[in-house]
Amino acid sequence: MADHPVSTAPLENVLISNGDCSVTINPRLGGKIASISVRGHELLQPPLAPCAPRTPTQPFDESDASGWDECLPSVASCAIQTPSGPVSIPDHGDLWRVPWELLNSSSMCAAFRACCFSLPLELRRATTLLTSESGWRLRADYLLTNTGDVPVPWSWAAHPLFTAEAGDRILLPASIRALRLEGSGGGRLGQPGDRIAWPVATLATGGQTDLSLAQPPESAIGDKLFAGPLETGENWCALERVRLGLRIRVRFNPMATPYLGLWICYGGWPARPGTKQTCVALEPATAPVDSLAQTGPWSHTLAPGQSVSWPMIVEIESI
Repeated sequence: MADHPVSTAPLENVLISNGDCSVTINPRLGGKIASISVRGHELLQPPLAPCAPRTPTQPFDESDASGWDECLPSVASCAIQTPSGPVSIPDHGDLWRVPWELLNSSSMCAAFRACCFSLPLELRRATTLLTSESGWRLRADYLLTNTGDVPVPWSWAAHPLFTAEAGDRILLPASIRALRLEGSGGGRLGQPGDRIAWPVATLATGGQTDLSLAQPPESAIGDKLFAGPLETGENWCALERVRLGLRIRVRFNPMATPYLGLWICYGGWPARPGTKQTCVALEPATAPVDSLAQTGPWSHTLAPGQSVSWPMIVEIESI
């Protein structure tokens, strides 16, 4: 992995737009969706540090940690055994740190592909921006292929960091009453693996908190939770941006991506000195855990030459 090349090419952007909504994608920065702008309002977390080429082993908290990345083949760094031998997967996976190839683009659509370096996996993503009755619809269609000659384990999670302000509201289907805790800054919600009530949760120190209500950045909150496996009617989640009068609704196919990761960060990450995230990440995922090394009934393997596809849709509408 140390021999993988790091691009030093100019950080050019690809822009797709439709009316008052525009989407900026940077293929050299891991195919990052760097901006979703609606009527001049930015919906994604701005960079915490200058955007620059990444290294194969760079921790995510040493990057700009902004926008929308793709986490493949793992979210957490881990070591796994494969038929070809042991493999180390870096923090937040491979694809946010390698250049993506632009396959084609138009004013409202752009398609890319990129290859992992820890495992023989190729991901293609076609992103299309259309209008809807109530606003806009940003659709991402994914195609993952095993390009190697042995079976390959994998997991995927979208990583769209939607900026949030105190008073904004997270919406989940009414049938979701509890989530699994992956991690909580300072242990405020408990220990990894705990079941946490939604939306009103009991704090580890006693008392209660409304997890659906965004908090100010001085609250220093950083929690990661998972819902699922989800049923057909539980195929959405949303963030209401109250001041902007907008609802950001994420839709997905629970048959392909049956879990939902929820990262709520109000000034609680990264731990290093400097600017912190203030965002809510709504993350359709194939697993209810961040590490590919943590296996279970959710685990996936692709045979040589096998492909799998899935969609993800972001609806932006007025409220």
